[in-house]
Amino acid sequence: MGRVPARGLAGWRTIACVVTADRLRAHLLTAGLAGVVGTTREESLRSYRLFAARDPRVLIGLDPVGAWGEREVLALMADRCGVTADPGRRSGPEIIDPERTLTALDACAGRLAEAARRRVPVLLGTGHPHRLLGFYAVLADALSAAGCEILTPAQGRCVDITTRFGLRTATLDYVRGVGLVRGATAQRSGGEPGAHTHSPLPVRAALAAAADAGGPLPGLVIGDHGWICGAGQLGFESVGPADVNDPAPFVGQAEGVVSVVVPVDDGAQSDYYLPLTRYVLNRACLSQ
Repeated sequence: MGRVPARGLAGWRTIACVVTADRLRAHLLTAGLAGVVGTTREESLRSYRLFAARDPRVLIGLDPVGAWGEREVLALMADRCGVTADPGRRSGPEIIDPERTLTALDACAGRLAEAARRRVPVLLGTGHPHRLLGFYAVLADALSAAGCEILTPAQGRCVDITTRFGLRTATLDYVRGVGLVRGATAQRSGGEPGAHTHSPLPVRAALAAAADAGGPLPGLVIGDHGWICGAGQLGFESVGPADVNDPAPFVGQAEGVVSVVVPVDDGAQSDYYLPLTRYVLNRACLSQ
């Protein structure tokens, strides 16, 4: 739902193509990254209920201080993402307001520009390597070229993550400067894309390893899911994308724990996100 055939995006295959807000807005709608998206209302409402119940699977590393009931979470997501605030709407596709996406991308670009200006160390990581690895990798390349050290702490460290199948041991790895985890059956290090996870344990392991080694510690963390929430909860400036069925980053932003959250469907094919990368780098004056 909300997807288009690959031939409909033939003109967007290179990241150099999209630089203006108008063109990116059109791309967001055509690719189903905003507007009508693939996430369903049922998925969103289920996540909001679980967040209100403080389910750790949905908190993904955040320790909220506010009284976030289901209605409060829905109201926040309507404000930050543009989903309908009507609790009576229980089914159908979800909506992301592309203007909110563009505004958040501009704010994200501002954070990257400041990080580049100060040449702070940067840590990048994703729980969606199948979808978002390329998005982060291009950011890592640009920040490295600007003089920022791209951190890769705790590479090869084992992390025990609770999944719906029970406790599973994963390995923290980095591909093109982007942190991710691999399952026990992974055949080789350095390949891609890695495993899907919402867990904050990988970023906690990375930050602990960096601290134990005496630094450097990141001045900016760029990531999603547990990476953005886990880092923000530990006091590190964090920015990144989140879908409308992942309320934790948006609550973290509302409470001042997370710096910038970009509302976007996180389940599209990977090259659909490259125009967003180009837009952010252009706005941050980091285009290569």
